[in-house]
Amino acid sequence: MTEIGTSTDEFVVTLPGAEGDGGPGAQLRLSWGAATDTGHRRSANEDSYIARWPIFAVADGMGGHSAGDLASAAVVTRLDEQIPDGFSGQEVVDTALGLATDDIDEISIGRELGVGTTVTGAVVTLHAGDAYFSVFNIGDSRVYQFDHNELRQVSIDHSLVQEMVDAGLIDREQAENHPESNVITRAVGFGAPPVADYWMLPVDVGSRLLVCSDGLTKELSDERIRVHLAAGLPARQTADDLVAEALAAGGRDNVTTIVLDVVGYMRDSAGESSGKTIDESTSPRSGVPAA
Repeated sequence: MTEIGTSTDEFVVTLPGAEGDGGPGAQLRLSWGAATDTGHRRSANEDSYIARWPIFAVADGMGGHSAGDLASAAVVTRLDEQIPDGFSGQEVVDTALGLATDDIDEISIGRELGVGTTVTGAVVTLHAGDAYFSVFNIGDSRVYQFDHNELRQVSIDHSLVQEMVDAGLIDREQAENHPESNVITRAVGFGAPPVADYWMLPVDVGSRLLVCSDGLTKELSDERIRVHLAAGLPARQTADDLVAEALAAGGRDNVTTIVLDVVGYMRDSAGESSGKTIDESTSPRSGVPAA
């Protein structure tokens, strides 16, 4: 397990001002919390995470104790190295994942079953002068958004059961308890180039993002997750509480959570909000919300 970054009660960053206006840009205020646990049935924690401005991601390693740990560590370490302390974007994430794949290829030498990891998360980026979350995903770890008391899964699982749901063979409830629910169809590693899906979410004041490994979603229903996010407790405590309930529900796998809150998004010069609501038509790899 590799942990990069710490829970932060308040982080303030000023966006660049509009070209030629000579004034300050919008001020973005964030808060985040991260938590992880080995669980009750695993002997090692193969999850890793990075939670620091502007990148928030969870990786769930596969390949056996040390190998899975090394694979997830490679991803978050490369994200940390490649993404600077400022607004970033999809291209840098792709570069980091490519370098992590090379690292994992070396780790997998001599291991017959192969080595890989999921990765999911969000990086804060700029588009047309406004702040967005560029959400990315490979595998079955997830990113959720909680906004206006509603929970929405942003990422789409790369898994066998998700393909069965998409084909109408089973419903979502059946998928959660399917015997092949742990079979994923895309990962970082296993000798294949990484292919991430991307979604662009406009920053919305008061919204929360949850980034988590499947150790959470295999124990808690979406409704239980929504209840925790709706409680309005600080991000740090919410991340801890989600892990604690997953453990109480069985804790069959490693469980990792990052909760990211948009505390404020205001223009200093005019004092007006720059928050935006989510465009429900966002689509994978769109770059910007789809029309």
